[in-house]
Amino acid sequence: MELRQLQYFIQVARLQHVTKASEELHVAQSAVSRQIHRLEEELGVRLFMQRGRNVQLTPVGQLFLKRVQSVLQDLDRAVNEIHEFMDPELGEIRLGFPHSLGTQLIPQVIACFRKLHPGVKFRFRQGMYPSLIRDIVEGEIDLAFISPFPERHEQVTGEVVLTEDLFAILPPSHPLAGEESIHLAELKDDTFVLFSNGYSLRPLVWDACRLAGFVPTIGFEGEETDTIRGLVAAGMGVSLLPEMAIYQTGTMMPAVVKVREPHVTRTIGLIRRAGEKPQAVVKLFHHFLVDYFNGHYKPV
Repeated sequence: MELRQLQYFIQVARLQHVTKASEELHVAQSAVSRQIHRLEEELGVRLFMQRGRNVQLTPVGQLFLKRVQSVLQDLDRAVNEIHEFMDPELGEIRLGFPHSLGTQLIPQVIACFRKLHPGVKFRFRQGMYPSLIRDIVEGEIDLAFISPFPERHEQVTGEVVLTEDLFAILPPSHPLAGEESIHLAELKDDTFVLFSNGYSLRPLVWDACRLAGFVPTIGFEGEETDTIRGLVAAGMGVSLLPEMAIYQTGTMMPAVVKVREPHVTRTIGLIRRAGEKPQAVVKLFHHFLVDYFNGHYKPV
């Protein structure tokens, strides 16, 4: 069984057409058909059946496809690891992060890193707290920014790279909109606009309100900082957002007021799999991030 046969098989299975597969592979149709036939002979089964001008996987072909894709993915990963070991400047980094960091922090960091290491590629994955932890543990991503930082997790390690304050955001017409700072309890009678369940900022705001002596009344929920900010600006309620999420511009902007009590912060951590030696390119990026946050990060 040859690697070429498996590659031809996957392409035909994906396109369900031998001619189209041969065009994408830049080889003759007869060569693709011959290799598929040899593969079927070696396995002793039919992998495809004819459906008009197209072909369709047989049940055993579907089973074989899943296994072959897994094998080739492992092979590609092994080849990439060798290349990255030899030259980390040409590697790929799989980076995860929550949506709230996607509009400002991540673009800033990546742009700065790429100026120093233009050959490094990135593959991004956005997700909520549980999914980012899972993706790290299962090896789907190499590094992840996460908030809050998981202080105790057997399969994850890392460090806090940033701590930032949460500010109250109010409709421009709100009676407290012109104040320099407020006590959070002053908003106990207001309707709150919160993130949906599963987003780490929701329990932060909820716990802050409880600490201030009240349970917030939830009027609206959203899944993006832009949505929360826009709903508040439109007079739908009040909320708390982290510092980097409020320094934006737009036609619908809420008033921003400092919360003097309780002092509400969120930690942003950088995590990776525990007990695993990172690839050279990941190690390079990790060292860059530690240096970056130790002296270069400023919200804009």
